[in-house]
Amino acid sequence: MIKIKIPHVFIFLFWIIIICSLLSYAIPSGSFERTTKDYGNIKQTVVVPNSYKEIPKNYTLKAALIGESIEGKSSPVSVLGVFSAIPKGLGDSAILVFYVFIIGALFSLIQQTGAINSFLFALIARFKNRPKLLLFLVYMTIFSGASFMGIAPETIALVPVFLVLSKRLGYDRLFGFALLSVPVYLGWSCGVTNPFNVQIAQIIAELPIGSGIGFRLILFVVYAAIGFYFISRYGDKIKKKPSLSLMKNDQFNLDEFGSFKEEKFERKHIYILLFFTVSYAAILIAVQTIGWGLIEMSACFIGILIVVSKVAGMSGDESMAAFTKGLQIMIVPALVVGVARGISVVLQEGMIIDTLLYNASEVLLSMPKIAAAEGMLFFQSGMNFFIPSASGQALVSMPLMTPMSDILGISRQTAVLAYLLGDGLSNLIIPTNGVLMAMLGLAKVSYEKWFKLILPLFIISMIFALAFIAIAIVIGY
Repeated sequence: MIKIKIPHVFIFLFWIIIICSLLSYAIPSGSFERTTKDYGNIKQTVVVPNSYKEIPKNYTLKAALIGESIEGKSSPVSVLGVFSAIPKGLGDSAILVFYVFIIGALFSLIQQTGAINSFLFALIARFKNRPKLLLFLVYMTIFSGASFMGIAPETIALVPVFLVLSKRLGYDRLFGFALLSVPVYLGWSCGVTNPFNVQIAQIIAELPIGSGIGFRLILFVVYAAIGFYFISRYGDKIKKKPSLSLMKNDQFNLDEFGSFKEEKFERKHIYILLFFTVSYAAILIAVQTIGWGLIEMSACFIGILIVVSKVAGMSGDESMAAFTKGLQIMIVPALVVGVARGISVVLQEGMIIDTLLYNASEVLLSMPKIAAAEGMLFFQSGMNFFIPSASGQALVSMPLMTPMSDILGISRQTAVLAYLLGDGLSNLIIPTNGVLMAMLGLAKVSYEKWFKLILPLFIISMIFALAFIAIAIVIGY
């Protein structure tokens, strides 16, 4: 049996950048026309259907080495372009990188107050005879938040908490990570009222926002059950026989996050956690109702940092020590976000994304109705590798999928469903998902170990997705 070992995350992502750069020499360049449309109070640039034009390539030595811009032509990604993709990716994702750093600093400071320790120990003691119930409640909280409110990058801050919970209950590091990440991405895939995927897609498809919610609630129940069963099965297996753990040689110490000794749950801890919970909920509401983004969220987290340090009675030096420790913890996760973004940079500079989009749409038009609808699922899954942003993918693909669904006799609601499942489920596994890679880096779980664990769940989830899309076609969803 051939054993495949995936290298360090930075090397792995850099190899993907190189491969995508080489594709810019083999795949024809082309582009769709874009236009600006108003979606409520937001202006977005979307693709104009039937406007694709192939662009001739500029094959010269200068273009191959350092890049060369010639009007009316596209240059494949140069050698210089391969290396500059990383700083460009970091620049393009600077806001998210800063957000990741601030999250780390906030968690480190709250951890220093003892609030997390004391609360976790109190929670574990409360459910000591029913640990599965505790795990289920935690799982469904994250699953519901992702499906109804669209939380995803916000959960990066919770990675250490879930690792501590996993360790205290006798599981491994991978179980704790899965308990957080599986409900995030399965819940995201259902998109019951998620403003960042289903609402944007429905607006572009000219459907009433919130329409078709009944069918998505069925998905919500089914995928919640599948995900929790999968996690529980792995947890039961390793608890019964620790040697079956995919991370059996892991010491599973969490020293980098500070001491997690048992502490008494005091009044100041209640105030800190209550303030953080209420503030966090208010931030999420603001994201959905008044259009806040990562900048506003980061600003609020800085404010929370200041208030928490005062409530905890920490001195300036103590606060800054916790703050800088959090920044240190987040160096790798934050940089991973930028390096992963470099993949999108080379694909855009090589001008091959629109070519892939055009050819995939042409293939779908030649297929029978159910096959075409399920083809949309695979198309959206593949597109997510190149555009790992739900809203970005919707703005690029849905203007094409909408008229295509009309031609094929597929309802626009089903086209939106294919987009939701394709984008969401693939987030479980694609290495270009910057948030996933950042979470893996913070949890100290290799992509290789995660891939081994999650691949069966991904395959099962995709099979159910194919079934749901076929049902949607049959019932005229």
